[in-house]
Amino acid sequence: MARSYSDLTAKKLIKEHRAACEAGERAGTTKYSWGQGLVLAVGPSGNASWIARITAPGGKRRDIGVGKYGEVSIEAARAAVLDHKRIARQGQDPKAVKDAKKQSERNPIPTFEVAARAVHGQRKGSFRNPKHRDQWINSLQNYAFPVIGKLRVDEIGIPAVTRVLRPIWLEKPETARRVLQRVAAVVAWSVGEGHRDHELPVNAIRMGLGGHATKQSNFAAVSVEDAPTTFKALQSSDSMSARCLIFAILTAARSAEARGARWPEVDWVAKTWTIPAERTKTATEHVVPLSPLAVELLKGHPVVANNDELIFPGGKGKPLTDVALSKTLKVAAPAATVHGWRSTFRDWAAERTNVQNEVAEAALAHIVKSKVEAAYRRTKFLEKRRPLMAAWSEFLTGAAAEIVDLNEARKMKESTG
Repeated sequence: MARSYSDLTAKKLIKEHRAACEAGERAGTTKYSWGQGLVLAVGPSGNASWIARITAPGGKRRDIGVGKYGEVSIEAARAAVLDHKRIARQGQDPKAVKDAKKQSERNPIPTFEVAARAVHGQRKGSFRNPKHRDQWINSLQNYAFPVIGKLRVDEIGIPAVTRVLRPIWLEKPETARRVLQRVAAVVAWSVGEGHRDHELPVNAIRMGLGGHATKQSNFAAVSVEDAPTTFKALQSSDSMSARCLIFAILTAARSAEARGARWPEVDWVAKTWTIPAERTKTATEHVVPLSPLAVELLKGHPVVANNDELIFPGGKGKPLTDVALSKTLKVAAPAATVHGWRSTFRDWAAERTNVQNEVAEAALAHIVKSKVEAAYRRTKFLEKRRPLMAAWSEFLTGAAAEIVDLNEARKMKESTG
């Protein structure tokens, strides 16, 4: 039968133990069983504490501190023992559960929203484009925070993420894909911070939601056959957006690169335009050989008094928007996109010239996909691209032959140069 001890008995035992230690009859700490798994550990100076002696799953004995005698009553100590026994009956190790709770109190588990904002704050400096930096957190704010923002990160599992994505999975597939990536990134950060022990099973989430309809997402482009007619129509306008669009077409540049072009980037002697690494998609400097028509366009272009650096300023001295260029193009080619002109250039180079594939790719500042090839290919083919860009402008203005032999064009330039 379980023994029952009173507070008076404990006080007496502690007093006797201290006296015995002082007399040299005992030494160190002695543990006295108080019945039903409760133990009183008494030290030489009379300091005492309660211990819960529990058999954990697997038959392992666990001595778990409950609190100091005098601060924790016998009743409270017995209640703690019963609580630890309940945890053991559920198949958990009471000591491991207690240690995890202490760790959580030292390093509290944040909500998903708090964690997401922390991750965004750490990553801010890695975004080269302010628009992408804002989109990262805005997408979570719009779609994830209303559903899982107040859940702790250790509570985020497949069902929670599915609730976020299901409303937009088919309607906005690209947005849904990015939201999933960003939610997974926040959860991965939480694992590294010790807030949970595993990352999200992203593939399982995708399979549960079902596949997206696969379709090619190419940018609508002006056909090679229609390019000269469309280009001529654009030349009929002298607006800032038309001039910027024409410059982007002549240089096969990306819209943002052309819109952000600045006068100091133009070398009039070398007849090149150097786009700095911080303004390119590949984060590497890109030198564009300027055709005679591109040089003529720049030399005839006004320098705005309020901003002598930006070549194509929009309102209030800021760069033109992509929308402005798109509206200009819609007048001449309603179904085409600005970015599609890069595809037109690539098709023209493949169909109407004998240029090497790598030269055309270098003209578009495309990344070399093969890591081995990229390691060995250091050249940017600048001098090979110069006759290519000249031939492109001549084709657009109707001055080029049907098939352009760039080797012959280069020889002619050398003989007359």
